[in-house]
Amino acid sequence: MSKHRAGAFTLPGESGYEALTLELAERWGADVIRDSDGTKLSDEIIHAGYGIYSTLCIIRDHNVWASRNPDKLQQCFLITNPKVAVQGYVSIYLMEDFFAEQFRVNDSKEAFKYWQVVDRTTGEEVPREQWNYEREAGNVVLTGIAPWHKYTVSFMAYRIWEEISMYNHTTNHWDKEHLMQVDPMYADTQKYLLDWMEDWCLQHKETTVVRFTSLFYNFAWIWGSSERNRHLFSDWGSYDFTVSARALDLFAERYGYSLSAEDFVNGGKYRVSHIPAEQRKLDYMAFINDFVIGFGKQLIDLVHKHGKLAYVFYDDSWVGMEPYNDRFPEFGLDGMIKCVFSGYEARLCAGVKVDTHEIRLHPYLFPVGLGGAPTFMEGGDPTLDAKKYWIHIRRALLREPVDRIGLGGYLHLVEPYPDFCDYIEKIAGEFREIQELHQQGKPYQIKTKVAILHAWGKLRSWTLSGHFHETFMHDLIHINEALSGLPVDVQFIDFEDIRQGKLQNCDVVINAGSAGSAWSGGDCWRDSKCVDVLTQWVYEGGTFIGINQPSAVNGYDSFFRMAHVLGLDEDTGSRVAHGRWTYEVKAEEGLVPEGASLTPKPNIYLTDGTATVMDEASGSITLSTHAFGKGKGIYLPSFEFSWENTRLLLNLLRYAGNELQETKYLTDNLYTECAYYPESKKLVVMNNSSQLQRTTIHTEDGEHTMELAPYDTVILTIGGK
Repeated sequence: MSKHRAGAFTLPGESGYEALTLELAERWGADVIRDSDGTKLSDEIIHAGYGIYSTLCIIRDHNVWASRNPDKLQQCFLITNPKVAVQGYVSIYLMEDFFAEQFRVNDSKEAFKYWQVVDRTTGEEVPREQWNYEREAGNVVLTGIAPWHKYTVSFMAYRIWEEISMYNHTTNHWDKEHLMQVDPMYADTQKYLLDWMEDWCLQHKETTVVRFTSLFYNFAWIWGSSERNRHLFSDWGSYDFTVSARALDLFAERYGYSLSAEDFVNGGKYRVSHIPAEQRKLDYMAFINDFVIGFGKQLIDLVHKHGKLAYVFYDDSWVGMEPYNDRFPEFGLDGMIKCVFSGYEARLCAGVKVDTHEIRLHPYLFPVGLGGAPTFMEGGDPTLDAKKYWIHIRRALLREPVDRIGLGGYLHLVEPYPDFCDYIEKIAGEFREIQELHQQGKPYQIKTKVAILHAWGKLRSWTLSGHFHETFMHDLIHINEALSGLPVDVQFIDFEDIRQGKLQNCDVVINAGSAGSAWSGGDCWRDSKCVDVLTQWVYEGGTFIGINQPSAVNGYDSFFRMAHVLGLDEDTGSRVAHGRWTYEVKAEEGLVPEGASLTPKPNIYLTDGTATVMDEASGSITLSTHAFGKGKGIYLPSFEFSWENTRLLLNLLRYAGNELQETKYLTDNLYTECAYYPESKKLVVMNNSSQLQRTTIHTEDGEHTMELAPYDTVILTIGGK
């Protein structure tokens, strides 16, 4: 990895640090310089001969216009915490639990008609004549109600501080005006934004790429009034921040029925994307997607008219532009940029139908990281952070390429960290070598093809609802991360795909998650036709891998609807008086690697004693297999990403496809991985650990043994070339 190449790198520049910007542009081989939130590019940087990305968040930084049009700010529904009435009267202060700098109550006539008061004890809505809004005090007063019942108020609120600006502002202790966000659902806002965009393009002739910081609507991020619980709700896949009276009115006109506040707040749970969507939510998502595509395309067409490219940063205000939606190409975007902490996010970016795929690496050039830990400040180690992120991203890029990498933030922060600058130079070189490998042909894969089955299917390929650190509690995100760098063909399917016969294109189906979740499937498993088709597919030779509570739904003879395939089920309490099959552990040699760790799940029992238990912990099953016709069921009670468990997952897939004894192009040391490119005869070997590792790879040219430094990458040519 010693060759010096240039290009395919986006550098964050900074006015006042021209020498540093141009020096690192040369060292890191940048061909593009960008601005960041809070930075500007000077004329010296702009005219230095690089392409220029201009970061543009179309819905914020319009405070003058927003102040003149406060009814055009973006909104959402909020719900108060349940309050117990100790008499036939109760007063509820609407903003008691919410961050006053983020929200302002919208009590306009248009919004007020969508407010709801609900008796949560009975689930019934309280009639309008039994409650009154005291505007000056900000209270809703209920009368004639049942003592000892719980009551909530759902109301519409303006969002008066754009959430990403709010985060950046509080993280960096900025002392400047709070930015508001405007809502393009209104015709007046659309006209203003189109005129503004036209003027902006005329004034920024040097810009080669307009880097939309997403488009219009941010993921839901509700902050609380107490610092002890500042982040009340966050869901990257939520559509809760798209609401307005106008949107709901237009929705009712188009779909012939009205949505209510309860359709969004859901009793305080909100419509979290970890739960399968009801048809009403799917209709609303389609409505918002249609609007975002329609107006977004107008802005993108305008950018093209001025001879500039249009890229979108697929984070922040991404809602309404699902990249795996079949309609996504209608935007006409030239590229997509994704900030990545992990391998599955790199795969998410790589698979989108655009001309240019770019990933923004971490750490971001801020003093602290997302979790508040120091990065570019005392106590931080940005070089180590970069190494830990890169080893996950690298393995994913070896499977499916992207076109560009880059950084973001304040470039001057790297000056005291020369080792960080050295490592970014190394990453840039490795990335360009990986690019060249893909240009010569695709990497080797095992024969076994895998499908991930969940309620969202292809629409939410390679994601759940956020970054790894936000969705770590779900088995599937760990599986996605493990799969992102394995030599395996992966697709994402939903239950309609099963009905349409798409199982014929895969060898293994993985269904993982908690009962009732979108990832396990919830009520989708009530479709007996899906169960029949999947059962037949396994019987004829497929493998169903179930993790945690796969196919779980109440109301049938078994809690797991695929219990007959798995050979086991979970007792939810109805079988405490029943006997249990005993078993002996019969390990399969070479299947479970040393160090693999699975958390046992209580109350898992064998249904008829025919399943084989291959591993256990504390008397509970941690791995089992069950022959079913020509196929098999495999069960794991949990899955947490680690290098040991990643190798276990690969072994299970090979076992499912009768490939367990085929070791070609696999490392014998699980802390290392490799990727082989048959057309160019190139073998890439990676050390994913912080320790020196020795590994051997079986190839068509014999064995290759080597030592790799911590986190290092080595490329070999095999086959005599």
